[in-house]
Amino acid sequence: MDPLFDRINVRDLLSGHDLSDPSTPLSTPDLRLIISRLESHSLHIKSKVRSYLLSHREDFASLFSQCSDAVFKTNEISDNVSGILSLISDRPIDVEIRKLVDEIGRTTKEAREKREMLGLLKIIVGICERLEGARSAFSDGLLRFAAEEVKELKKALRIGDEEEGEPIVYGLLRKQWADLFDEMQDLFSKFMENAVRFEQDSRTIRVKYKLCVDKMDGIELHTVMEAMDVAGILDYSLAKAADLIIKHAITPAVSYGSPAMFAEDVNQGSEGISEAVLKILPSQDCKIVDVDGDAIYARVIQVIKFIFKHICFENGSWIRSFGRLTWPRISDIIISKFLSKVVPEDASKLVDFQKIVKCTSEFEFSLKEMMFLSASDGKDYSLSSFSENVEVHFAFRKKTEVLGKARYLLLQCDFSVPQDYTSKGPLLKNDGMAINSSNQVVDLIFSSERCVVSKAASQLMELVHQTLQDVCLSSAIVALEFFHVRRNILERQLDGINQVAILMYNDCLFLSQEILGLAFEYRTDFPDSIKEHAVFADMAPRFHLMAEEILQRQIQIVIFNLREVIDGADGFQNTHQMQQFESAKFSIDQAVFILEKVHIIWEPLLRPSTYKRSMCMVLESVFSRITKDILLLDDLAAEETLQLQRLIHMMLDNLSSLLKSLISAFDSNEKSEEDTSRPIDDLIPSLRKIRKVGELLDMPLKSITSAWESGELMSCGFTILEVLI
Repeated sequence: MDPLFDRINVRDLLSGHDLSDPSTPLSTPDLRLIISRLESHSLHIKSKVRSYLLSHREDFASLFSQCSDAVFKTNEISDNVSGILSLISDRPIDVEIRKLVDEIGRTTKEAREKREMLGLLKIIVGICERLEGARSAFSDGLLRFAAEEVKELKKALRIGDEEEGEPIVYGLLRKQWADLFDEMQDLFSKFMENAVRFEQDSRTIRVKYKLCVDKMDGIELHTVMEAMDVAGILDYSLAKAADLIIKHAITPAVSYGSPAMFAEDVNQGSEGISEAVLKILPSQDCKIVDVDGDAIYARVIQVIKFIFKHICFENGSWIRSFGRLTWPRISDIIISKFLSKVVPEDASKLVDFQKIVKCTSEFEFSLKEMMFLSASDGKDYSLSSFSENVEVHFAFRKKTEVLGKARYLLLQCDFSVPQDYTSKGPLLKNDGMAINSSNQVVDLIFSSERCVVSKAASQLMELVHQTLQDVCLSSAIVALEFFHVRRNILERQLDGINQVAILMYNDCLFLSQEILGLAFEYRTDFPDSIKEHAVFADMAPRFHLMAEEILQRQIQIVIFNLREVIDGADGFQNTHQMQQFESAKFSIDQAVFILEKVHIIWEPLLRPSTYKRSMCMVLESVFSRITKDILLLDDLAAEETLQLQRLIHMMLDNLSSLLKSLISAFDSNEKSEEDTSRPIDDLIPSLRKIRKVGELLDMPLKSITSAWESGELMSCGFTILEVLI
């Protein structure tokens, strides 16, 4: 069949003609020839096709038969699918299957929940039965069994470990358990009240071995103790018995000066011991004072041994529980009623106190052997700690005594300046001038100057000197605490401009120098063990630093107030206008007023050198601020320059007395260690500058240029930018 599908080439049909030129047109005969040959070719193809079909007839018949079968099967499948779809549409079996599966799931879940509920009900019924059994056991006197049941039920009900989402019945069961536990505690408390009693008439502590409570008769004390231990309420149930013993036995035993004595007695019955008795007897000789503590500790041990034998039945765990319950109070009683009262009042008796230290240590060791005290807990040995630190307690007692005196001095101090004190003349030593006789004008040990201090400061140092003569270094350290007390009381005084702050500065300065001198004055009389420490070097700098903090705080308060009033001048702008000029003048007047107030307060009280240094710092701040504001002005009118010049001259004139006081301070300090050869303009650089600004305001530009070129303006502190502006 392949030749049938070959392409027909027209060139082959017209092979006799020259067709090399595609543009050559075909003639009519040529076209007819082509048609004729095409028809012949077509007939030839049909003949071949027919002969091919005839030769392969069986193959084509088989192929057509297979196609017919495939079509038939396809129609059959289509009919089946249509039938299925029709069946599903009429009866939705998938829905029925889903419903069946859901029903099976619900039934299975219900069965599982019922099984779980049944198990829970069995547990609840079991717990209820055990609760009732425990309650019945208490009523029947089976205390140990009932206590064990309560303890086990606590674990089963997870008391203290509740979770959210638990069944409500658990809460009800826990409430029943809590009620049973409270009943158990009340019952055991009644047993212990019945077991340990104090008879006021005979002053006797009676311990019964056979107990009777709520129709339960013949219950042994040992059984009650076991049950309380099992239930974990030993501390709770022993609390009242512990209070009774501490109140009626321990406290009288420790009473310093009039102690009690004790006598034990045991009543034997047919079945053994029925009760034990501890009789509390008054001391036969009240005049005997137990200085060493042997008798006191022996009486306390006698009481504790009675408890150990007749209440705790020599059980280490029980006596340890009783010790945890009572020892903090017993140790406090021994310290307050005995040890604190025998702390020596004189340092020479500290050596004798070592006997008490030894007795105290032996006492605690005996309690540890009885297991009344823990062998590992260091907190149980508070008595030894107190007695071994007797030097601290001795110092504390002295400190309290001195602190009371110092507090009285500080609270009585009114910070008034002595009436006979005069500020005329410097406060210098040995300068041939009349020295003020007031004890508030004191000498500074490490300076040639004097200063005025408050009455509290001078009297406080007298108190320190007295204390150092009696005690030693430890009491002198208290002086810093005294001053902090007064400083806290007077802290609000430091926020204003007043003489209290300056007196406090002088007080701190005076105390710092006096403290430095204490070591030199008393060092030779100190014990050898203290000499290497008694230098006071740690305290004096702290007072000196405190003094500088107070002074700097005052200086900053003054500077802040001055800046606020200068801010009111609005940068000295437009002073050629009357309103602006009056505003600037008012600011200058306020600044002068503050400076004069500071001058009046500071000069009489501060040392000349301190006064000079502090006042120069304040003036430098004022002058530099005013100079800066004026130099920042531009395009000044002629009238404006005159008004600014007038304000500067007015301010300097009003401050003339203050500046003279500084010059006087410089002159007086020529005898001191400071170098005062520098003129006042060098110590206040802005003073020379502001004076020069007053001159420049009415100088022509040529003169200003000449002054700059000559270096005159630079020597006054001007910069090139300030001159160009």
